[in-house]
Amino acid sequence: MTDITVGVLAHVDAGKTTLSEALLYRAGTLRELGRVDKGDAFLDPDTVEKQRGITIFTHQAQLQYNNVPLTLLDTPGHVDFAAQTERVLSVLDYAVLVVAAPDGVQGYTRTLWRLLQRYRVPTFIFVNKMDAPGTDRAAIMQALQHDLDAGCVDFTDALTDEDYEQIALQDDEVLADYLEQGKVAPDTVTAMIGRRQVFPCYFGAALKLAGIDELLTGLTTWTKSRSWPDDFGARVFKVSHDERGERLTWLRVTGGALHAKDIVVDGEKANQLRVYNGAKFTVVPAVSAGSVCAVTGVTSAAVGQGLGAEPDALSPLLQPVLTYTVTTGSADPHECLLAMQQLAGEDPLLRVTWVCTLDEIHVQVMGTIQLEVLQQLLLARFGLDVSFVQGGIIYQETVTAPVEGVGHFEPLRHYAEVHLMLTPTAPGSGLRFASDCSVDVLASNWQHQVLTSLAAKEHRGVLTGAPITDMTITLVNGRASNVHSVGGDFREATWRAVRQGLMMAREQGQSQLLEPWYAFQLTVAGDQVGRALNDIQQMHGDFDSPNDVAGMVTISGHAPVAEMQDYGQQVRAYTHGRGQFDCVVDGYRPCHNQDEVVAAADYAPVSDLDNTPDSVFCAHGAGYPVPWDEVPRMAHVDYQS
Repeated sequence: MTDITVGVLAHVDAGKTTLSEALLYRAGTLRELGRVDKGDAFLDPDTVEKQRGITIFTHQAQLQYNNVPLTLLDTPGHVDFAAQTERVLSVLDYAVLVVAAPDGVQGYTRTLWRLLQRYRVPTFIFVNKMDAPGTDRAAIMQALQHDLDAGCVDFTDALTDEDYEQIALQDDEVLADYLEQGKVAPDTVTAMIGRRQVFPCYFGAALKLAGIDELLTGLTTWTKSRSWPDDFGARVFKVSHDERGERLTWLRVTGGALHAKDIVVDGEKANQLRVYNGAKFTVVPAVSAGSVCAVTGVTSAAVGQGLGAEPDALSPLLQPVLTYTVTTGSADPHECLLAMQQLAGEDPLLRVTWVCTLDEIHVQVMGTIQLEVLQQLLLARFGLDVSFVQGGIIYQETVTAPVEGVGHFEPLRHYAEVHLMLTPTAPGSGLRFASDCSVDVLASNWQHQVLTSLAAKEHRGVLTGAPITDMTITLVNGRASNVHSVGGDFREATWRAVRQGLMMAREQGQSQLLEPWYAFQLTVAGDQVGRALNDIQQMHGDFDSPNDVAGMVTISGHAPVAEMQDYGQQVRAYTHGRGQFDCVVDGYRPCHNQDEVVAAADYAPVSDLDNTPDSVFCAHGAGYPVPWDEVPRMAHVDYQS
């Protein structure tokens, strides 16, 4: 039997690491329980984690229960470190989502649920802190079915006829069999859990070990180990460095086996295979399919990358929305840049750039807690004392209607012309590249050059210079020269065509600036609701009907990050610490103050020579520049728009 890999996920303070400790203790891996608040938790071994009392990095542990081997991956709970959590999902067989009974389904819990849906991870739910006063198991069960999925079923005790009926209702064929036979076979239940039709729920209190045995029994009863292909495959889900500074590439083997000294990627060998259990590890000669390990000697593999026969993971759904400038003080800026680039290699959504024109380091992050941890890590690991100055919001740009862009590149003895159709797509869909051009018009090798060039760089919009998104860019026409065209010509023409199309869209009023929005949940006393609703409206947000429970009112809604990012401090102030405010980035929407942001950016797209919309034509034996708005008229191929 191969290992079953289970991830533990939760909103911060739901008791996720406490649950992991309890599972390891009851399975016999630990002799005594650690405590997060005491800094001796088995799965929070990092110094910064102990200082802050939260999980910042994903950690691995091994346990066995009822002769079933489980690999446990304890993930970060704070939304600022959600990038690590999302990457872990691509290597999981199952997940345990922890919900705190007093808090219910929080905003970030819903985000985790969407991610679990996206990666199709079968999920168990553990409702923790049931020992808190006033908890109502039936009410919580009803809320889980309403807020998450109707397939949530209480598995804590023996399943009743009512439970089996609820299970059968999730599948028409199973329901038909149930109505005929009056039961649902255990194998059928297991299969439905695997298909994410049923979500077993368990209730307990991890700190008091209540409900832990039931959850462990459920994880070993209702799960099924996978069959793996014979050809080697693996996926990278984490990068870290050990106490000696050696790079560790964490991966799950998804086919065949990995042996020490095997060549893994780009000629790099897996020098050492480590199977971790908390902070300690065992060096093994080989790792079979289904197992998780950390590898030394592999330095080029990135988080999310597939190795061997395994494809790359999906592009991450969560993206950083805040940008800051690094103040290095007396530290060497180059040394700071190298250190931050190393940390960026560990965190997929920590983006570090050197801005040559300003001689500054800029970082993009998810939130202020991530920034504080970054500051601690730089000091603890590299001895660098830096600070950060807030820069602003990370915007994106798109188009609202199809537009054709033309790029022409024809200096002397070079030639390429490219026509691209930029078509808006659904929010959050990102960029897609395609070809709708006959090989009789443009040979396949040149079409390949165009598509490769589209994917080779981050394309900037023309409103503020922000990255573009949510569109399909399709090659619709082009021309090459049998004598003068080379691959680099099509790269130049392609990039110019993208920018020229964006300029056309701007000219026609079809450019749109997008900004990140929060999904928030705000709980205040009844006499503070008026203030809260007024604040939300002032921040250009929206909200659902408030929910009043025992004098405390919960308001859920959405608002721009630019308006709401510091609102938590205001809530603490006007509620005197009694209010609760939770928010999580919920994607991008049209900017609520586009004209103001564009004016403040003062971006001149034509002056951005690295992203020029102009083209180069040839006359009398010499190339000459042509402004973007004259390019369609001078194009050698008919302009379709």
